[in-house]
Formats: sequence, C-alpha cells, structure tokens
Amino acid sequence: MIFQRLIWAGLAVALAVGIVQTGVQHLQAVPIILAAEAYEDQKIEAPATFSEAAPSGHEGHAGHAMAEATEEWAPADGFERTAWTFAANVLHAFSMALLVFAVMGVALWRGTTLRALPLALVTAAAGWLAFHFWPSIGLHAEIPGMDAARLGSRQGWWTLAAVSAALACACAAGLKSPLRWLLAAALLALPYVVGAPHITADPLAGFQGEAQAVLRDLGTQFVWATTWVSLTFWLCMGVASGLAFQRWLQPALRATFGEAGKLPQTA
Repeated sequence: MIFQRLIWAGLAVALAVGIVQTGVQHLQAVPIILAAEAYEDQKIEAPATFSEAAPSGHEGHAGHAMAEATEEWAPADGFERTAWTFAANVLHAFSMALLVFAVMGVALWRGTTLRALPLALVTAAAGWLAFHFWPSIGLHAEIPGMDAARLGSRQGWWTLAAVSAALACACAAGLKSPLRWLLAAALLALPYVVGAPHITADPLAGFQGEAQAVLRDLGTQFVWATTWVSLTFWLCMGVASGLAFQRWLQPALRATFGEAGKLPQTA
C-alpha cells in the first residue's frame, strides 16, 4: 500500500513539476540555446593543449571535441525537441520526488515538528543547494559551442560537489554535536580544495569577432537563466511534494507505523 502510494504520488509530483519546468525552460533557457547554436558553424579549430585544475588526466581537447561531434542523433527543433525535453523533465522530477519523500519520511520518523509543506520546502532548499548551487559555483552552465574540460573530469567533480553538499546538509540537520557545523563546513570546502576542472584557454577561443562577443554575453545570460530554472524546479518540487506527502503518504505511514509508536502524531 505504501509503495503504491509512493509511486503514484511521485508520478503526480513529476507531471506537475515537469509541466512547469518545461514551460520555464522554454521561456528562459531555450532561446539562449537556440541563439548560441546559430553560431556553432562559425567555430574554428580550438587550441588543443590545455591542463585541468583537477588532478585527473591531461587529455587534449581534440578528444573532447571529437566525442561531441560524433553524436548520431538529436531531436528535431520544434515539437519533437520540446516533447523529449518534457519527458526528460518528468523522469528527473520523478527521481527527485522519491528522494524528497525519502528524506521527509526519515525526518518524520526522527520526530520532526515541521508540518509536511514546510518540511518539503526545507528539503527542496537542501536539494537546490546540493544539486545546483554548490556545484555551479565551480562549474558554470555552458552554452553550445563553448570549450570545456574533459567530460569525465567534470562529471566526477560535479558528483563530488553534490555529494559533499548533501552530506553537509545531512550533518547540519541530523547530528546534535556542536562540531556538526565544522564537519559541514569541511564537507562544503572539500570539492573546492580538490579544484574544479577547467581548461587554461579561453572557452570561446574557437570563435572570433562579433560571434565571440555575442556568445560571451549569451553565456552570462545562460548562467542566470539556468539558476532561475533550477530555483523554479526546486520551489515547485517543494510545494508539490509537500502537498502530495500530506495527502497520500503521511496517512499511510501513520496507519502502518504510528500504532506501533514509531511515528510522532505531530508534523
């Protein structure tokens, strides 16, 4: 019973958040991406020698460019692209909704006094910190055509930053020792002590003149656009998850575990 409610609640949240997310992306991020893609055919061969701030690997940029150039399929502009974006947003929102529900369930089991909606909003704020804000300080969002460090290095560092931020939030919320703040600060600092991977050359060195100036401006706009998109995603996630948890999951959890005295009757 709980599992079925969990899946249906997650799907309901995912559909609601996916619709809003797709709309916000269409208004904020998609125009910037399309504008940047218009300049991709003006790109010349970028410098092949670079080093990364992270200690992992020193492969040339040519391999990175070749990996991106060998894409065999991409959705066509228009409805097909929007439909696939919506599907990806729903799947992403579903996975995040299950994570938010899990954190809320643990908090309820530990005796939190927060009600469902405030608890969901606090959890969503931690999710935004861990999955967007903290990694994006070291690795900004990139527009099409921008050169970057090796994909594997960027993915590894992003994972380190996200996990470190998530553990810092867990320590701050779950531990009772005053040293939890010191541990949380150390976890937050860890990915930046390691160092985010970057190329030494200008990321837009493959473009010249007006194209480079326009793309540089688009890159700045894209960083802000993705920040607003992420904020909207996690705000909607917090509201929808809180309402769904209160409506479908909290009664089932209390019916199953509350009688045994394992869940508080507040929250």
